[in-house]
Amino acid sequence: MDIEKIRTDTPGCAKVAHFNNAGAALPPRPVIEAVSAHFALESTIGGYEAAEQNAAALQHFYDAVARLIGARADEIAYVENATRAWDMAFYSIPFAEGDRILTTTSEYSSNAIAYQQVAAAKGAKVDVVPDQADGTLSLEALEAELVKGDVRLVALNHIPTHNGLVNPAAEVGKLCREHGVLYLLDACQSVGQLAIDVSEIGCDMLSATGRKYLRGPRGTGFLYVRRGIVRTLVPPFIDLQAATWKAPDGFDLRDDAQRFETWERYAAGQIGLGVAADYAADLGMTDIETRVTGFATKLREELSARRGVTVLDKGARPSGLVTFTVDGHDPAAIKDAARERAVNINVTYPLSHGYDPHVLPTAVRASVHYYNTEEELDRLLSALPRK
Repeated sequence: MDIEKIRTDTPGCAKVAHFNNAGAALPPRPVIEAVSAHFALESTIGGYEAAEQNAAALQHFYDAVARLIGARADEIAYVENATRAWDMAFYSIPFAEGDRILTTTSEYSSNAIAYQQVAAAKGAKVDVVPDQADGTLSLEALEAELVKGDVRLVALNHIPTHNGLVNPAAEVGKLCREHGVLYLLDACQSVGQLAIDVSEIGCDMLSATGRKYLRGPRGTGFLYVRRGIVRTLVPPFIDLQAATWKAPDGFDLRDDAQRFETWERYAAGQIGLGVAADYAADLGMTDIETRVTGFATKLREELSARRGVTVLDKGARPSGLVTFTVDGHDPAAIKDAARERAVNINVTYPLSHGYDPHVLPTAVRASVHYYNTEEELDRLLSALPRK
């Protein structure tokens, strides 16, 4: 991996040491140029006309994302963000009274709110599967819950937003297939930093964002829906992109994943997200994963050696998210002080992970990417207070 070329491709690297990639990564120049060029075209010939002229680039998005995650182009939908992609999948499932939803202790609170809303409206039940000792989802406990029956959905976050672990997504997929249960994977933090193959994972649906590790534009995301189940799911809202009007009182839903789209969209963002997917795939997701996880491991080691610093990450398999506290120092103040030194980090809050029985403190989160360097790591460490 040519890091010097990658950093030259990334204008932000000249201005900041960016360790907030779990929030929004720095986009590479090809993505910036693709988005800017389409928006400029819209400004000179009109939005509809620009979409017609760049129809091939808009269509290429589906091929690019499919290539990245080992899917088919007709299994991909363009959605405005990961939350809406996840919502479109979750709310399309025809839950009934008595159905069970299995999730994790590390679930993101935004998703947990959706579970509770559906449980109240449909009479479904939400059960939280306990963890193993290392903090990852217990596969034995999950299988025991599946054996009990009435499970309609297993919903898993691949990488939680707050503790650095990677959940065993493929092993969960195997259990879901054995028990004939739908499987929704929230890959918001994993697409772009881990090698993802939906056929190996065995998920039925996967949601992801453009702005994080994929290095795409903000306001973009995508949804994968396995071809074999698309027709069993009815999106919570539809329009003329998702369906064809049959006058005077009928409609036909599309038979591919684009039934989860809306007609109006951020066209420049869709093109840019396709470019971002190509950029990652061309670099090689296995190489990206190796560099990201290795760099994060080094950061954890450096932090753990410091007096007064507590690294909070869990799990046997590390991710690029590193969370920690510094005794006697407010995480928000640490973030602000680092930003004054052109080092970007973020803060994670307990309210973001509502099912976790171990209430974690507000913490600093530093999320590394492949374009970060040893020199930037030193800058980050020097920007932190010492006990």
